[in-house]
Amino acid sequence: MAHERLGRRTVDYAPVQYPGVRLSFRGPAPDLRHGYVACMGGAETFGSCVEAPWPALLERQTGLGCLNLGVPNAGPDLWLAPGGPLPLAQGARAVVLQLPSAVNLSNPFYTVHPRRNDRFLRAMPALARLYPEVDFTEFHFTRHLIHHLHSRAPARFEQLRAALMRAWIGRMTALLDRLAPPVIVLGLARRAPGEGADRADTFDDPAPVSRAMLDRIAPRAAATVIATIPAMVDEPGPRAPGPMEQAVATALPGPRAHQAVAQALRPILAGILDEKKGPRDAQALP
Repeated sequence: MAHERLGRRTVDYAPVQYPGVRLSFRGPAPDLRHGYVACMGGAETFGSCVEAPWPALLERQTGLGCLNLGVPNAGPDLWLAPGGPLPLAQGARAVVLQLPSAVNLSNPFYTVHPRRNDRFLRAMPALARLYPEVDFTEFHFTRHLIHHLHSRAPARFEQLRAALMRAWIGRMTALLDRLAPPVIVLGLARRAPGEGADRADTFDDPAPVSRAMLDRIAPRAAATVIATIPAMVDEPGPRAPGPMEQAVATALPGPRAHQAVAQALRPILAGILDEKKGPRDAQALP
């Protein structure tokens, strides 16, 4: 959608396309002639319902072009697919990679749409055996499916959870191994990660990205930033056209959160581009 209501104004996403990539991204296209940072992620990177998402703010703060490759509900299936944004990221001086949900990727139990990774396509035989009483034709989105299966049989769901986590680690490892530029892994959470590595409430319940999962992929990144961001319900900001759209918008980070994410990334990015500092782990935005 090109526009969302913002009070009496609208947010113009100015969609753009780049050569060799089938997808559209949020514009305007930055000046890439003097190098750029590729910002990959989901709705929070795209900046749904906000006028200035964190990639645009980071560009203003650093003076370096920031290519917004955010796609709502994107996951590694989209990033690794032919015609995806990976070639654009490969040409960057650095990549900021927002951690995706653990449910929006194909795995031994179900498959997702190759471009719209939140779309549930089909149940695999393993899932039909695990939940023989469920009619999977009723589901169109992964989150609806996951919450339904978890509520129906939490004990059986643990098998699915374990498979999702293994698939996420494998796919993210493959993605990081294919990215030539230094990568800053960006975790956006509604609450701070648990102190223990096995805490299962870090990002997306009931199939979260846990600290243990993050620890498995972090060595392949140049830096890690974990940002605990508030929803935008407590600040003036975007207003969507109807009740359903407004409910979605309220769950997304607002302008102050985007500003804080950009500020947290700025010194980490500067250190990497200056090639003066090695890998680090930054705990940001308490």
